[in-house]
Amino acid sequence: MKIEDLPVPEPVKRVIINTGITELYPPQEDAIRAGALDGKNFILASPTASGKTLIAELCALKHILEKDGRVLYLTPLRALANEKFEEFKKYTIIKKKNGRWVSVGISTGDYDAADPWLARYDIIITTNEKTDSLLRHRARWMNEISLVIADEVHLLNNADRGPTLEVVLARLMQINPHAQFLALSATVKNAEEAAEWLKAESITTDWRPVTLREGVLLHDTIQFKDGGTENIKKPAKKPVLNLALHTIQLGGQALVFTGTRRNAVSLAKEMSKVLIPFISKSLSRALMRIVEKILTTGERTRISELLSELIKHGTAFHHAGLSGSQRRIIEEAFREGKIKVLTATPTLAFGVNLPARIVIINNYRRYESGYGYYPIPVLEYKQMAGRAGRPRYDTIGEALLIANTEDERDYLMESYVLADPERIWSKLAVERILRSHVLATIASDFAHTEQGIYDFFGKTFYAFQYDSHAIKGVITKTLKFLYKEKMIDVSSENVFATKFGRRTSELYIDPVSAVLIRDALLNRAPRLTNLSFLHMVAHTPDMFPKLRPYSREISNLAIFVDGHREEFMFEVVDEWSDRISYEAFLGEAKLAWVLSTWMEEISEDEVIARFRVQPGDLYRLIGTSRWLLYASQELATLFGHKDITSHLAKITERVKRGVKEELLPLVKLEGIGRVRARILYNADLRTLNDLKKVPFDKLIKLPFIGSKIAKEIKEQVGGYIKSKDWKNLKKGKDWEQQVITKY
Repeated sequence: MKIEDLPVPEPVKRVIINTGITELYPPQEDAIRAGALDGKNFILASPTASGKTLIAELCALKHILEKDGRVLYLTPLRALANEKFEEFKKYTIIKKKNGRWVSVGISTGDYDAADPWLARYDIIITTNEKTDSLLRHRARWMNEISLVIADEVHLLNNADRGPTLEVVLARLMQINPHAQFLALSATVKNAEEAAEWLKAESITTDWRPVTLREGVLLHDTIQFKDGGTENIKKPAKKPVLNLALHTIQLGGQALVFTGTRRNAVSLAKEMSKVLIPFISKSLSRALMRIVEKILTTGERTRISELLSELIKHGTAFHHAGLSGSQRRIIEEAFREGKIKVLTATPTLAFGVNLPARIVIINNYRRYESGYGYYPIPVLEYKQMAGRAGRPRYDTIGEALLIANTEDERDYLMESYVLADPERIWSKLAVERILRSHVLATIASDFAHTEQGIYDFFGKTFYAFQYDSHAIKGVITKTLKFLYKEKMIDVSSENVFATKFGRRTSELYIDPVSAVLIRDALLNRAPRLTNLSFLHMVAHTPDMFPKLRPYSREISNLAIFVDGHREEFMFEVVDEWSDRISYEAFLGEAKLAWVLSTWMEEISEDEVIARFRVQPGDLYRLIGTSRWLLYASQELATLFGHKDITSHLAKITERVKRGVKEELLPLVKLEGIGRVRARILYNADLRTLNDLKKVPFDKLIKLPFIGSKIAKEIKEQVGGYIKSKDWKNLKKGKDWEQQVITKY
């Protein structure tokens, strides 16, 4: 079926054709013929790169242009939300019947807001968690949604992200019973069951635009699923290195999945040594430009320097320990074909679209603390394998597992290559997960009676798969907890949220976290310090990622805890009565120590080296801590603790910025982070008024400031720039260099 023949407005066809797409793939055609554009609910389950997003785009534009509708696009990850936002922006050149242009908005953060400004947009892209938050705040525009698109819906099976997606879909079906639901998924075994829950049609296909050859490499021989074999040369000791080199010699790129971050880094180091002969002079110049980007993004650290050294040789690693900007630079360089081999943890398989000629699964076992090593699910393997083959560039993509023995080769062939992915099962009926959603159901007025609560959860995927009675016991236990902690109250048959319960739900924190914070603020530590509040939020179940103490750190952490015993809001666990809980407490103390060090302006590199915390984890800790400190401030206000609200506000801002209190006025300026703020402060530019009065040429000569930042500072503080300086500013770098040399 050609794009020209589709029953969608002409401007939509023009935009799609201009991207180079002129006809539909078979799964896309099947979806159109089955009624996706006629408003039917659908689950489209097909491999990566089979064109699911285009169906979503067609449905979205049809709703907007023909039905004056509004579209909500759900994604599991912020990176994926940003990717979809960029994809949908191409339609903003289309004008609607009312004369306005098609508009696209995105919101992925700040869980304590209804974001009324989103009502201005036709297509709204959010993460599942942000949508859950918007529903809790009863965002009015939610009732106007005519199409809900849920991407990566197979993550219903994920214990962390699945329950939120499930509740969000159930809630949206409750408030928008006439909306169309379009769910996009990888190929799963029971897509029809999920479709039945959504009252949807289901299309499941294994078709993909690039032929996928799956197989297993043993020593120097690849055995493929189709029975074929291929031998590769062995210039290096490890099969994974030889396989990557084999692919590069054929003009392709390799994406290698490893089980841990450490393995991703070590393998990238090994790869860089054997790639040197394959880096041409022109590629080397291009790689040096990427190195420059890495080194000038954020603070320079040992990790950024290591990454830069590897990139010089055409390889890199990718995992959650890197900062978001570092990951984006690497992803872009890999898409452009400049990085030849990328080693990554499996999180990349569930994130952004990053195909390669060959995907190598170097380790099919995953380590989990407390459980040891265990084989990954088939669904996870299929997600990784799905990255093989670049549409429009490759005719064949290869996905290969690495075996060490013949027995292991046979096991991998049978258990992964020839196996079907597992069924997806709801993970909702766990008290830890359910209590927040039960409270939100009451606090946001989605149910007003105990029976109403049971009725809502009786419409979830869990109740559909099992039985509504199976979840009732967990809900009853949760309601007792919420009542005991004064988050809900009962009047006759009615159930309603107290101010505490409603605010907890709006703040998007676990009710247990709210109770811990409430009690800590009431009972206080014997000696209240910044560390008291930092450890308080570290102690909550919402704190992620948790930090575990390494064996060689335990003695130092024990001394630290003993020296600060009077500052903790919670009783220090006895080392000898409960060793596991004691080490968990040490981990919380370590986290508080990390944040305290960060607030004292210790460099990122020193924090990383001292505590063995990687940049991505550090920034996630900062983000989570900031949110929990903000929530603590709000709860302190609610319970009338006026004496500590301003203290909490300052700590929240200091954690966010990583500065001492004296720099807080300066870091509020756009473009001024912790490093530039300290430079300004040390130059006796300590207030906004100081910056307003300082001569422009003196400001320029300060390290890391320059003309661009100086101009931005002056514009923000209302400072005056002399006409001669303004003219010289337009001349560019030559004048700036003269000023710096003069001083």
